[in-house]
Amino acid sequence: MAAAGSAGLVVGVATGWVVGGLWAAVATWTLPRILGTTGVSRRDVERVEGIAGWTEMLRDTLAAAAGLEQSIMATAHTAPIGVRPQIQGLAVRLASGRRLAAALRQLADELADSTADLVIGALILASEHQARHLASLLGELAATARTQVEMRQRVEASRARTRTTVRVVVTTTLVFAGGLVLLNPVFLEPYDTATGQLVLLLIGTVFSTAFAWLNRMSRIEQPERFLAPRQPTGGSADAIDGARREASR
Repeated sequence: MAAAGSAGLVVGVATGWVVGGLWAAVATWTLPRILGTTGVSRRDVERVEGIAGWTEMLRDTLAAAAGLEQSIMATAHTAPIGVRPQIQGLAVRLASGRRLAAALRQLADELADSTADLVIGALILASEHQARHLASLLGELAATARTQVEMRQRVEASRARTRTTVRVVVTTTLVFAGGLVLLNPVFLEPYDTATGQLVLLLIGTVFSTAFAWLNRMSRIEQPERFLAPRQPTGGSADAIDGARREASR
């Protein structure tokens, strides 16, 4: 916010354009998100990989005739890095005496991932209804999570070219506009009038919309979760009903 305000003030004073200062502030606020790296996507992939790895660890621990809570406690400190903080938090809640189903629902809220919902929904059903063949089910869910990782990596690779195009278009536009302001201010004198400011507002709106559209095209749409965040009334029951329907499939 400080950088955006400073940029808007500097541009507004240097050009005498109120609208120019406004767009400079908006650009400083939003461009890092548009031109930045794909760290969020990488974290998503790492989280799904972590879910797959932890599911496999639970499967192997359960195969050794350990209970579900004991398996969770045993795998907390060796869980994959992508989900280790959340799994350790789950273990702490269980150690403090919290019911397993409630602790798992909180884990689902913390991970906020559709693939995690599949695993956690199965664990909730197992904790409440003593599901049979849980180890084999977890193995199948782990394989599903691995498939999700491969799919997201392929999609991420295909979107990399679009992200590069977005950066090139945005950078070229800004460099061209800045060059005009610094090297040919006479060409921009019509914008000094009130009508010119309105036109500049319209132009900025068009470019901002185009940049936002390009940025949206480069993003990966995440699948909808079925284990929805808990609501004050009825949310938990709805989440469990969704988990049961998915597990039945």
